[in-house]
Amino acid sequence: MLPLVIVTGLLAFASCKPCDTEGSNSELLLTLNKNLLRSLDTQEGTPNPSVHLALRLSDYHNVVKESQHLNRLKNDLHNDIQSSLSNSQSVVGTLSLYTLALKSSCYDLNTIAFTANGKSEMLLTHLKKQMELEKEHINLSLRPLTNYYQYSLGVLALCVSGIRVNNHVSNKLIKAAEHERFRQGDSESVDTYAMAGMALQCVSDSGSHVQNAAELNTALTKIKQKLLAFRRADGHIGNEFSTGLAVQALLAMGSTVGECAASMEAMRAAARSNTYHNPMAISQTLPALQQKSYLTVKSKTCLNENDTLVLEPTDPVVVLSSDTKVTVAVEVVTASGAAALFSVDVPKGSSLLEALKLLKERNVGFTFETESSLWGPFLSVVNGEQARQSDRRYWHLSSDDAGLSEGVGDFKIVATQKISIKNTSY
Repeated sequence: MLPLVIVTGLLAFASCKPCDTEGSNSELLLTLNKNLLRSLDTQEGTPNPSVHLALRLSDYHNVVKESQHLNRLKNDLHNDIQSSLSNSQSVVGTLSLYTLALKSSCYDLNTIAFTANGKSEMLLTHLKKQMELEKEHINLSLRPLTNYYQYSLGVLALCVSGIRVNNHVSNKLIKAAEHERFRQGDSESVDTYAMAGMALQCVSDSGSHVQNAAELNTALTKIKQKLLAFRRADGHIGNEFSTGLAVQALLAMGSTVGECAASMEAMRAAARSNTYHNPMAISQTLPALQQKSYLTVKSKTCLNENDTLVLEPTDPVVVLSSDTKVTVAVEVVTASGAAALFSVDVPKGSSLLEALKLLKERNVGFTFETESSLWGPFLSVVNGEQARQSDRRYWHLSSDDAGLSEGVGDFKIVATQKISIKNTSY
């Protein structure tokens, strides 16, 4: 039986309020679905397995485009993972999303292999080995080689693929939830709690974790408590970009999230205001709005799919530069704590990435480099100093002391403000 605080929270979470008509909601879902499908033609770099997963979990499909994207994943992403494995790099997160994407297309995972150190082995074998390495690192330092979000993805991918997750591997996730180790810098990570909830729920549903079922149930209850406690007054859980995964997790763990629940209304409001313009953000939100979770992949059959999703021709979007200039102060704080302050005027509406490029072009001693990720470019080097995952460091971005929920390519400069770029550990 759930504690009273959970029951009370769930009742409030599921309660309905006046919300949009069913037709309006359906139209919004269709728009998001089409926007995600269009992103396949505009995305740069390695194809995104999370986008493919969301398209495959949707109620409406364009089978031709989805098949073309699957082929890109099996070639471009596969080769990228192959290269990382050959260089002994940890790729558990990408490998897990690749597994889920293939599984969502009902693809035979036993036909996918990678070669490392001159030896060819199946995808799932590589994923199990990656998880063992992550687990051993937790034994040494109480944290994975990567992070608990990727570790949770690994547990989830193995579980939905019908692979029995080693009890020692799942126990590490249970203990991390129990001791509240799901953190990003100084804050608890809503995304990690959500992914861990889906992973552990899958393990629970599989019935394989029988040695300590009570501890597993306790961890799941705690994760529910945490996710409910992260709710904001406007209905979002954490922030606009973590709500989709949080709702997915609550649905997976058996919570009732009605069509008119505050979190659903919050996501729809954000979608209508174009908050989810990043394909990765849409890919995590769309399944939740359709009341599905990544656990749905486990039972997907790919039969009798609605192949009616058609993209209408669109006119090219011409973005006009604003004549209004705003001043951006950029503070860089190194790992040692040394700070340097720069300033640049940029057209109102510029992205933070565009602002940083303008600042770099002024040759005032500010330089930076970016690397690609599923969320878009992220800062890897600033003024010659790296923030590497291997050192458990990253560049934390904030605007007027408030942490940014969007990356450098998505955050827009609309007013004079101070941007802080700080080399932070996690």
